[in-house]
Amino acid sequence: MAPDALTPHDPRVTHHFTTIPSTSPSESITYHYLLANPNSSSFPNGPASTVLLLHGWPDLSLGWRYQVPFLLSLGLRVIIPDMLGYGLTSSPSSPTEYSLKKLSAHMAHIIREVTSSTEKPFEPVLLGTHDWGAFLGWRLAIYYPELIKGVFAFCIPYTPPEGEVTSLEEHVRKHPELAYQLQNAGGDIDKAVAGDRKKLRGWLNAMFGGVAKEAGAMAFDPWKGLDLGKLDEVVASPLVGEEIMDFYVEEYSRNGVQGPMNWYRTREINLQDELPLAEMYANWQFQVPAMIVMVGHDPALPPELTDGMEKYFAKGLRKEVIPEASHWVLIHTPEEVNKLVGEFLEQFL
Repeated sequence: MAPDALTPHDPRVTHHFTTIPSTSPSESITYHYLLANPNSSSFPNGPASTVLLLHGWPDLSLGWRYQVPFLLSLGLRVIIPDMLGYGLTSSPSSPTEYSLKKLSAHMAHIIREVTSSTEKPFEPVLLGTHDWGAFLGWRLAIYYPELIKGVFAFCIPYTPPEGEVTSLEEHVRKHPELAYQLQNAGGDIDKAVAGDRKKLRGWLNAMFGGVAKEAGAMAFDPWKGLDLGKLDEVVASPLVGEEIMDFYVEEYSRNGVQGPMNWYRTREINLQDELPLAEMYANWQFQVPAMIVMVGHDPALPPELTDGMEKYFAKGLRKEVIPEASHWVLIHTPEEVNKLVGEFLEQFL
């Protein structure tokens, strides 16, 4: 039996909006985030700590639906933003707004807003991440170490800043299992699903493990991407029920997929930002406990990507693999995810 999960419009969370102090007067950025507090009768002294959960692509704050009730049961307050480009959060058209440096500043703003009090300007948080949220989370912990006291990440290991700027095309030549990223960055998907809810649903079903009718195989292939001419033939995802998929389609219909795809248009932007950090952080170590969880069925992100990662963690790195899980580990094997998260968080409770 699957663990308790949030539903769309769940009364256990409240909805909040915050505007990021503008660095670009032409386009202000507003974030939507969910906030959940533990039951006051069970935890009369208030939350033991705060957890910030960062979702990946193509997801929403509801992607953490199986983890939020579990974290509340531990007495933790939980913040779950719709990341930039997603859901009710702003969706700027320019990829420059999606740099990991800027996004880290956005998350720092949210952390301070939620945790500030009359006694302190902020409280450090526990950081939970998945997919692109993990790429961002590792950088957030570099740029704002004072705001983070522990990290648990799924599917994306930490890699230090690089000393050269290379294109996405060059990166894919070295890693052909990531060829889908060229399709994401290229704009064809944006056009294919624009204004067409049936194709949008087909795309979402494909990304969450849906099968192409004729081929009888997964519609999404990381070495190729998607057959955009057959999106309306993809069968329902085995991982996402109809109610949740209806909600996702509604949320993605608001701004389309340009915003989520913009994350894939930032490789050179991010590498350029990090050039000044490359030498400084070559042997740098995180000063907080961390856990990385990989899965057995993600051909683009195999567990061996974590080999040697422990040298970057002065307080220790717990490494785990869930062999039966796919990339969508948070909803595919939520019991195993919650077990590992609970064990990791014991040291903070």
